[in-house]
Amino acid sequence: MNQAILFNDDLNFSQEHDAWSFTGQISGQRMTIYFHSMQLKQLASIDRCLKYDLEEVAELWLEKNEPEGNEIHINMR
Repeated sequence: MNQAILFNDDLNFSQEHDAWSFTGQISGQRMTIYFHSMQLKQLASIDRCLKYDLEEVAELWLEKNEPEGNEIHINMR
């Protein structure tokens, strides 16, 4: 699947999901994308370079997967 996604600049750590997340818009629908990773959750903040890497991970995920609902959970190693 090749969808355009517009990422928002609202990267934050979700205590509820124990993961870093940000929102984006896919085909007019607002999605929250959660990144589950032991290494990421130990970080106090994420710089711009790592944020771009996470955006790329989300784009690659979307090429292979179809989102269901308004949340995407990506497990990273």
